[in-house]
Amino acid sequence: MSTIDPPARTEREQQARRRPTDDGRRNGGGWTREQRCELLAAAPPDDVIGLAERAVAEGSPPQLIVGPEVGTVVVQVREPVVGDRFHLTEVLATRAEIDLDGTRGWAMRLGDEPIPTLAAAVLDAEATARRPLADEVMALCDRVADERAAAEHQEWSVLAATTVQFEELDR
Repeated sequence: MSTIDPPARTEREQQARRRPTDDGRRNGGGWTREQRCELLAAAPPDDVIGLAERAVAEGSPPQLIVGPEVGTVVVQVREPVVGDRFHLTEVLATRAEIDLDGTRGWAMRLGDEPIPTLAAAVLDAEATARRPLADEVMALCDRVADERAAAEHQEWSVLAATTVQFEELDR
């Protein structure tokens, strides 16, 4: 196993990025590349694989640059009182990087998931290059973001019932 490094960005990919709006989405309902990669990593494997298969069927096959490669990623957290950072643990992750018609696609997913990771890399390149299925990639990201927001809202709704209200004593 190896430690996983983030992808290098080409000039073309850097120019393809747009500034996010206040809710994190780009103008036009899309996502920055970092947000898109995060959402593709959380998307259901079957959805990612199915959409990537359609993307590859409509164009040339992707060229593998890296991976899929399984390794570990260090989880770093900040201690809340003093603010010191420390390494909490390492987690297993799979990463892949491909070239799709001159556009690099990159993905990382938790666990040993080579096929969904390759598929997510294809979708990253599809969206970055604004190819025919880019809007469907963004729609998948929108759906995953909405599902995550609903799950977080549900979790906070359950936790809200456990809130303890303290009274101040003026004596």
